[in-house]
Amino acid sequence: MQTTAVHQNLNDKAWARWTALGLLAFAMFCSYIFMDILSPIKDLLQSTRGWDSTAFGTMQGSETFLNVFIFFLIFAGIILDKMGVRFTAVLSGAVMLIGAVINWYALTDSFIDSPLDVWFTNHLNYIPGFQELGIAPFYKGMPASAKFSAVGFMIFGCGVEMAGITVSRGIVKWFQGREMALAMGSEMALARLGVATCMIFSPMFAELGGVIDVSRSVAFGVVLLMIALMMFIVYFFMDRKLDKQTNIKEEGDEPFQLKDLGKILSSSGFWLVALLCVLYYSAIFPFQKYAVNMLQCNLSFTDVPADSFWASNTVTVIQYMIMIVVAAASFASNFSKKKAIKYPMLALAIVALVTFCYMGYMRQSASTIFAVFPLLAVGITPILGNYVDNKGKAASMLVLGSLLLIACHLTFAFILPQFKQSPLAGVTVAYLTILVLGASFSLVPASLWPSVPKLVDKKIIGSAYALIFWIQNIGLWLFPLLIGKVLDNTNPQITEGLANGTMTEEQAAISYNYTAPLVMLAGLGAAALVLGLILLRINKVKKLGLEEPNIKESTETLEAETESAEM
Repeated sequence: MQTTAVHQNLNDKAWARWTALGLLAFAMFCSYIFMDILSPIKDLLQSTRGWDSTAFGTMQGSETFLNVFIFFLIFAGIILDKMGVRFTAVLSGAVMLIGAVINWYALTDSFIDSPLDVWFTNHLNYIPGFQELGIAPFYKGMPASAKFSAVGFMIFGCGVEMAGITVSRGIVKWFQGREMALAMGSEMALARLGVATCMIFSPMFAELGGVIDVSRSVAFGVVLLMIALMMFIVYFFMDRKLDKQTNIKEEGDEPFQLKDLGKILSSSGFWLVALLCVLYYSAIFPFQKYAVNMLQCNLSFTDVPADSFWASNTVTVIQYMIMIVVAAASFASNFSKKKAIKYPMLALAIVALVTFCYMGYMRQSASTIFAVFPLLAVGITPILGNYVDNKGKAASMLVLGSLLLIACHLTFAFILPQFKQSPLAGVTVAYLTILVLGASFSLVPASLWPSVPKLVDKKIIGSAYALIFWIQNIGLWLFPLLIGKVLDNTNPQITEGLANGTMTEEQAAISYNYTAPLVMLAGLGAAALVLGLILLRINKVKKLGLEEPNIKESTETLEAETESAEM
């Protein structure tokens, strides 16, 4: 009997495709850190730079302005389909870095009273057309540092959203027909550790040495984006080797045509997934930008003595290391088939998580409390991804995620404030709610993103992701701005107190009532729930396959191997 050697491409090898995933995921990890680098120091921006909630929200919403209103994200999808994954990955890394450097300079002391400071103070106070429509990224009276920071954040936003669709397309390229949902879920689990990283380290760098300087936090993010660009460059060479093996031209044989968009836009399944995405992400990402300040306003914190261990930078590093243990142990427990390893790893993750929470409480810091947000997600996202790969039920998971989202925001709005005079109980409620919110967030990458290839042709997956991200970006632009405006409008006593001198900027920064914005975010969850139920119905009628497992080849492969063995 003569046997023929089976040729294996690079993506057929588990170590290679997971290495490619690691490069992409670490780059996104760095970008997620920068995305929220200012979120845990909102109070410091108000006290040192004069940014009120409207200025903060306008600046944060600017991240997606060019993507939404200049349609850059649509162009990014066309670039991705035409130029390929590796070119677009490196381009996105470079664009992110340029925007980050501008953002950093806007917050340095060198910017104060500089010609740029004067120019931005006197200009961009009125933008014809945009101002009338209420969508201007600047307004009269907005601090110059916030305006210039917004310019940098706009450029960064172009890069990070381009990176997002590129990474999704890259994972499809390396994992289609394999563990795609697990890969997407794992990538987002690692990326979301960036949220915890910035929550822990951003305040530390801002307050380093007892002297407050918010630009140091941004500089930390800039260094990480340099590393992200290097990760994309390494991926460039790895991806090129894969294409040489498969003899596939990166750009694809068929050029992109605008008529292809019609194929995407005519799919009701696509629209439901896209709208679910914008509702779900709008209730999470904008909330992250205000979450630390929300906790500062709803919990009672005591000042930790400056010479205490709990106020030192050492405890910051130790807590971060414990966080890594939580993530690594919970992640590893999902991949271990031996019970002798699986359960000890799970136990270690639980003990480390409890220790992490205890340290956050002892530090009396809202940012370290919210840092727990992605940790449960890291543990369960691979489980959910593996389940979708092998069992399906992606649309059902979106419905479950919406229910959890509603419950968490309503808890923050109505239950958490009741425990303001009971610090331990309040922190406990906050921790549990934050963990559940993080878990609900993990349902999206594990179920929503792997569903897109089932709805559109392979040739235009990049454009489909770009359209979804563009629709998503509308919410990510609008809701940080809305939350800021709602906060200022529902807290007139703060504006009056600052005006008449009865309240300092430091007091104002932690005195907001967050009930109205949180109810608004819960409403987004309710709308997502309705759309999720509709999607379940349409999936059943039109047989879109969203409830079916991603891995279908296993049975066919097994039968083929059996026939080969019999021959």
